[in-house]
Amino acid sequence: MRTRRTRQRQDRRGPARIVAAAASRLLQAPGWRIAAIPVLVLAIVVAVLHPLGRTGTDVGEAEARLSEAAHGSVPLLDGGVHGTRQQREDPGPIPSPNEGFPVDLPTGHLPAGGGYATDGSGQWRIVPGGTAPVGAPGARVFRYTVEVENGVDTTSYGGDEAVARMVDATLANPKSWTGDPRFGFQRISDPGQGEPDFRVSLTAAMTVREMCGYTIELEVSCYNPIPGRVIVNDARWVRGAVPFQGDIGSYRQYVINHEIGHAIGFAAHVPCEAEGALAHVMMQQTLSTANNDIAQLDPYGSIPADGLSCRYNPWPFPQVP
Repeated sequence: MRTRRTRQRQDRRGPARIVAAAASRLLQAPGWRIAAIPVLVLAIVVAVLHPLGRTGTDVGEAEARLSEAAHGSVPLLDGGVHGTRQQREDPGPIPSPNEGFPVDLPTGHLPAGGGYATDGSGQWRIVPGGTAPVGAPGARVFRYTVEVENGVDTTSYGGDEAVARMVDATLANPKSWTGDPRFGFQRISDPGQGEPDFRVSLTAAMTVREMCGYTIELEVSCYNPIPGRVIVNDARWVRGAVPFQGDIGSYRQYVINHEIGHAIGFAAHVPCEAEGALAHVMMQQTLSTANNDIAQLDPYGSIPADGLSCRYNPWPFPQVP
């Protein structure tokens, strides 16, 4: 007997695969093969392209990921991407936070702590409200929404508004990406303001696996450029990461800055650069602040197993006074 979870998974096959199955059956019927072709082609195009209209469901976004090969975009561990559907201009070298102490930190297993959402509905609710633009005059202003997947209960950490305030306050801090005069940010929620550049989306753990992949079996977050979502894992929002030594506030600042760093163009991950130094915000600090740990978890990545360990750091520009 199929479980409810199995039925839900099958219900999420998405329109493209449903249309494809119907097409196969229809084309096998006598007399339909020639006459049905134009109609079927149109139906398949509509089914595939409609999800990219940001309906807010993971049906559309999961189907979008089926087209990764065509778009040249594959989400990687903890937010890395190989190409994007709409490639941001390369902003250049990632800024160094160091202008020590060696530690032996565990790898990226989820710490013990409070409960978190494992299953969501696949639909996100936009948190109402917005902000004025922040950043230097003349900066490229990235507009964003803050969204919470239905099924994620935020009451234990202050509600949806508290999540939005954390994102807003982090990006407005001069230690964040506004420390670079090229970058500015503004939160929007009114569809009349147009499409956001990215959507900061607090998301249940199983949906995260669908959107980010689960090749390495750890709870992570990511930036998926096809739907334009910064996917923040509720498991990590609640429990943080071992390298941050229980400091949940700093971890939340880190995950915001790290994944939005990908969204604004910093696609690469960065290793620890010197023993005892502050880690780059684009280091995979959810997993570890030690290069050896990350290299072991992701042996095909670009992080060298050179023995260097850094201190955790949530900011792109931590030295800004």
